[in-house]
Amino acid sequence: MIQLNGAGKRYGPKILFEGVDWLVTPNERTGLVGANGTGKSSLLKVLAGIEGLDSGNVTTQKGVTLGYLPQDGLSLSGRTVFAECMTVFAGLRALEDEQEQLTQRMAELDPASAEYTQVAERFHQSQAEFHARDGYTVEAQVGSVLSGLGFPQRDWKRRTEEFSGGWQMRIALAKLLLEKPNLLLLDEPTNHLDLEARNWLEDYLHDYPNAVVLVSHDRFFLDTTMRKIAELWNKGIHFYTGGFTRYEEQKTERRALLQSAYQNQRERIEQLEAFINRFRAQATKAKQVQSRIKELEKIERIEIPPEEKAIHFRFPQPKPSGRIVAEFKGVAKRYGDHTVFSGVDCYIERGDRVALVGVNGAGKSTMIKILAGAEPVSAGEYILGHNAQPDYFAQDQYKELDPQSRMIDDLSTVAPRAGNTELRSVLGCFLFSEDDVFKPIGVLSGGERNRYALARMLMQPSNFLLLDEPTNHLDMRAKDVLLTALQEFSGTLVFVSHDRYFIDKLATRIFEVEEGRVHIYPGNYEDYLWRKSGGPATLAIATPAAPDTVANDSASEVKTPDRRVNPIKLRQLEEKRTALEAKVSKSEAEIAELETALGNFVSVDETVRLSDVLNERRKALETLLVEWEKVVQSIEANA
Repeated sequence: MIQLNGAGKRYGPKILFEGVDWLVTPNERTGLVGANGTGKSSLLKVLAGIEGLDSGNVTTQKGVTLGYLPQDGLSLSGRTVFAECMTVFAGLRALEDEQEQLTQRMAELDPASAEYTQVAERFHQSQAEFHARDGYTVEAQVGSVLSGLGFPQRDWKRRTEEFSGGWQMRIALAKLLLEKPNLLLLDEPTNHLDLEARNWLEDYLHDYPNAVVLVSHDRFFLDTTMRKIAELWNKGIHFYTGGFTRYEEQKTERRALLQSAYQNQRERIEQLEAFINRFRAQATKAKQVQSRIKELEKIERIEIPPEEKAIHFRFPQPKPSGRIVAEFKGVAKRYGDHTVFSGVDCYIERGDRVALVGVNGAGKSTMIKILAGAEPVSAGEYILGHNAQPDYFAQDQYKELDPQSRMIDDLSTVAPRAGNTELRSVLGCFLFSEDDVFKPIGVLSGGERNRYALARMLMQPSNFLLLDEPTNHLDMRAKDVLLTALQEFSGTLVFVSHDRYFIDKLATRIFEVEEGRVHIYPGNYEDYLWRKSGGPATLAIATPAAPDTVANDSASEVKTPDRRVNPIKLRQLEEKRTALEAKVSKSEAEIAELETALGNFVSVDETVRLSDVLNERRKALETLLVEWEKVVQSIEANA
């Protein structure tokens, strides 16, 4: 549908990417990844036709429709949410109007006239087109998408200008999904979605009939929705089959191969240079020297860009609190006539890492504010435990900062013992590098100020951290740094996040805020989903079976009588095992040949090609071995 040939893009003097070749196919499912500043958003805009290239060219197939969603900045007004989404179907509405006019026209004409026949024929064409484009279901489609993206029916009739920027982006996303263009280009579509809306979008994109290319910092989302990863790295683009987890594995393998090829090349270059330097002055060796000089000149030098420095630091560990850090007894919270939740009884123990989940507006932020002491309870009692010191990170935490102070100076006030190098390292974790650290806080964007506020808080943490959306505005690398530090944190943590990977790796308990109640689940998000889908609902009601029940269950076991061997089936299985063993031997031989070929460096492209083929052969061998093992087990069962 779209083809890039030798595509290059600059940002001022900096080369974002160059020499990019990419054919975007009708079944494309590609996630664009790469470090901040590598050009992911720029490449999306090039594909969308919004920005041009500095070198190379882009060709778009005639008739291809594109839908592009930026990270933010869209603003809609003048219509209700439902009416705004219905504008997507303007063509179908025109067909409806046409059918109404044609119906009136036919009522006025003589059925025996030629004009009537002509009008009737156009009416049937219009009706057929309307039916083929699902014109009778458009309102249901709009309702389904709006519900999936978290808009309750009561909001469908509200005007779009009444909604905040994040909800405006949801409306824009809803319109794109309803349009169903040939190619969806989405720049961080999950930024403004809660967990439930993300889960719905994952399912929607999984069944989407056309192509999708998107940028995301959500590992789980990429794993679930994408079949290919395109990484912008070292000014080029590199493609990997599979989701994000598979990409990480393949990238490690590819870099190891590239390192090996680089080492082999360096050894050959050193051999050539040593020979040239040794025999340059000898006339009898002149021909051989010239031959090696030519070989040296033809070598395409392998470049290995420096690896991103692994950043790791431990937050200062706080003084311990009592065993019970916080407790709710019959707590209710109301705003006027609206009850957020009521009758909440729960407690948080020292060392807990509690994730608050629930749809937008359910009361997660309200609950965390009560825990922080920023909101009073309407009924019941909130008890803060012995020596518990809450520290609250709000979504608009940056408003508390001094806009005149430079970041590195301000950070030194909360960590006076830290040296300049350590302060810069911490700021680097949160995506502030080089001269950025000297910027006044007032000139930072909202996202940058929130990132800095988080770094500032964690340099002097209390023993009871309350974090509302700490992963917002962080890329994967920064999320990993934050995740590792919080996993090693010895205090107690309550947090809200819409990143499933982050919750899975961090949470030890899940508090679900739903319809005015709080339900408690042990474990991480995957455990929570399992219990929601039919496992034990909560730890409190997951009781062991009574002894007599266990005894009855044991007594009810029936021994299976010995089965007669089916000789025909057994022979078929033996033949299948023999065939599989032959395939396994052939596959192992091919892998050995490829590994040998990789040891002889030809070029970077050939090394990468051989590496990709080798990975495919290894995966095929794994599949064969699994199948062989099943056949062997079946033989043993039937023998």
